[in-house]
Amino acid sequence: MKIKSLFFVGTISAVLLSTTLLAQNKPLTNGKWRGVFQVGQRAVPFNFEVANGAGQAPVLTATNGDRRDDFNVKHISRDSIQVTLNTFEYAWFAKIQGDGSISGVQKSLIAGNKSTPVSFTAQPGQSYRFTEPGKEVAPTTNLSGKWVIKIKANSPTTGKPLPDRVAVFEQKGNKLNGIILSVSGDSRELEGNVQGNEFELSGFTGSGVAYVKGKITDDKTITGAIGAGAEPILFEGTKDDKAALPDAYALTFLKPGYDKLDFTFPDVNGKLVSLSDEKYKGKVVIIELMGSWCPNCIDQIQFLAPWYKENKAKGVEAIALAFEAKDDLQFAKGTLTKLKNRFDIQYDMLFAGKVGGDIVAEKLPAIDKFMAYPTTIIVGRDGKVKEIHTGFSGKGTGQFYQDYVKKWNNDLAKLIAEPLP
Repeated sequence: MKIKSLFFVGTISAVLLSTTLLAQNKPLTNGKWRGVFQVGQRAVPFNFEVANGAGQAPVLTATNGDRRDDFNVKHISRDSIQVTLNTFEYAWFAKIQGDGSISGVQKSLIAGNKSTPVSFTAQPGQSYRFTEPGKEVAPTTNLSGKWVIKIKANSPTTGKPLPDRVAVFEQKGNKLNGIILSVSGDSRELEGNVQGNEFELSGFTGSGVAYVKGKITDDKTITGAIGAGAEPILFEGTKDDKAALPDAYALTFLKPGYDKLDFTFPDVNGKLVSLSDEKYKGKVVIIELMGSWCPNCIDQIQFLAPWYKENKAKGVEAIALAFEAKDDLQFAKGTLTKLKNRFDIQYDMLFAGKVGGDIVAEKLPAIDKFMAYPTTIIVGRDGKVKEIHTGFSGKGTGQFYQDYVKKWNNDLAKLIAEPLP
């Protein structure tokens, strides 16, 4: 009885101490914030909101147009915080200044990663992106609509011209939202302003910093650059309501002589899993070539994970083949377990190796012309590959996403309806 009493008193003391320490932490100001990343010589703004719950760690929400991305904040000292950027292996390390602002760096959490940390500052109580209120200049035109984006450069690997991209803009007064699509995926949502005949867009959703700067030639022509680094991608844009990407189902194939895939990879616990296992025989199998570091892969998971849960009883299986930042199963176990828990992934996740080079060609020699993560391979009940889809266009792409979902559901319904072999 005495031991239990001492335990009870000790527990109460620990809780009180924890509550006291939490109260002593310098708080982040609730509400809207404006931050600025310093990428080389370029200052790239972004916006977020902070919500402090009673007795709980604050939540930081990055805002880009209609998109919201929540990140957990924890104090690592009285006036210093760490913001973990969800499943991406990056975090903010920042100090809360005397005036309530913060300053710090975003850096990789991967041991040995040599990428340069990106510094930033952020001020509470500000919600504009590029143009301060009261300093707006009337736009010369409205950019709303679809644009064909021609890249003024050749591929560094093939020497051939890079494929066209498609931009979708929505402008209201000086405010501009947009997204840029390519054969490999999309930029995620961007937000910015139009000032006279110039426009700027930026985005931050956890994986990195996006930036676009352009000039309006007339109401149907723009020029500009994508990227905040020393060598941005130059482009010319033409307004076109029929702008479209190449058919994503006609970019990657199986090599001549192949109609099936065969592979064996370990799951996060080291257990070897093969496509030829009994579990997959007679099933429609969705194979995802992906990585936890890949923003478009995360968006694709947010579509596939709930779809799989709704349809797995119909004779459907899915396998994620993850190509990660390190050739280390323990490292992959950490990154993939975070993914699995965050999005309630109920299908198998296998570690296929370290991303980079010709790793896909090495691990999956039947694949021809692999172009992008994610790539989705659909296998029918007879074990033969039926479709291969390159890239993924997220919800922010509007009609592009809706068209993808419609075709996906129609195609999968037909494959599921096929009789067992």
